[in-house]
Amino acid sequence: MTRSAPASPETASDAPPRARADADETLDVRGLACPLPVLKARKVLKRLAPGATLAVLATDPASVIDFRHFCETTAFELLGWREDAGTYSFRIRTPG
Repeated sequence: MTRSAPASPETASDAPPRARADADETLDVRGLACPLPVLKARKVLKRLAPGATLAVLATDPASVIDFRHFCETTAFELLGWREDAGTYSFRIRTPG
């Protein structure tokens, strides 16, 4: 079953989808399909310091739903996301 992303992002940014200067680390998972983007992000998030942020770049439309659900069911906080030309960028903060 193919899931599609919600119609519009919750949080918009003027920055194009690329490594964010305000993130402590960036993870590029473009080209990977569900569930790999979330699994790889979780691995990186677990080693980051408390309060650190991770920018994630993905191309799977289902990643919007997956990252939202991941953050709702864990202590990680989805700070925002946006879509630009088929690339989804997410900012996630570790607890603490």
